[in-house]
Amino acid sequence: MTLLQTFFIVLVALLHFYFLILEMFFWTKPKGLKTFGLKKEYAEQSKVLAANQGLYNGFLATGLIWSIIEKNAETAIFFLICVTIAGIYGSYSTKKTRLFFVQAVPAIIAILLVIFN
Repeated sequence: MTLLQTFFIVLVALLHFYFLILEMFFWTKPKGLKTFGLKKEYAEQSKVLAANQGLYNGFLATGLIWSIIEKNAETAIFFLICVTIAGIYGSYSTKKTRLFFVQAVPAIIAILLVIFN
């Protein structure tokens, strides 16, 4: 993998490790409440679901790091497609376009870089 491909894959992985931290550890804290636009009561009621969601983000990030370690473009593309679909669905279901640009766009760029190497 080229340096540029690796950079974008690592970027996507780091974003998802960050999402893991936000969802698993800061969901009910001021940083999580502000980031996700939540009210404290709702955050408390949904914190178990958020932690589960955070765990899945961690799996996506780990898969991307694994693809770099193994130098396996197919594995990278698989996890990047998963991230892209999650970003599209998340943006659609929450009606927050910003989510598409934060989550899906970097993954799409990484996919294109890997495919057109």
